Amino acid sequence: TGAYDVWHDRAVFHFLTDDDQRQRYVAQVLKALKPGGFAIVGTFGPEGPEKCSGLQVSRYAPSELHGIFGEPFELLASSVEQHTTPAGSPQQFVYCYCRRAPT
Repeated sequence: TGAYDVWHDRAVFHFLTDDDQRQRYVAQVLKALKPGGFAIVGTFGPEGPEKCSGLQVSRYAPSELHGIFGEPFELLASSVEQHTTPAGSPQQFVYCYCRRAPT
């Protein structure tokens, strides 16, 4: 609990397609991060794929992604990029860089 300065996730969050899963994920980030710690989350953007590895995924604009994390987190920056897979397919990713509120 409260052991980490940074939480980094690139490509897990978009596999959480149920509200309960997302709420449990955010609760785990809150539990793991020190007050004032940082969360960097990368997920599929609005124009990203609808499936990955045959699984349904969720897609987010930066404001939507930050909205799920809510007020305990301050959005410091966000970006959208086109990632090219090893097979040459483009995939839109959104990254949000947030800070957990100091206690």
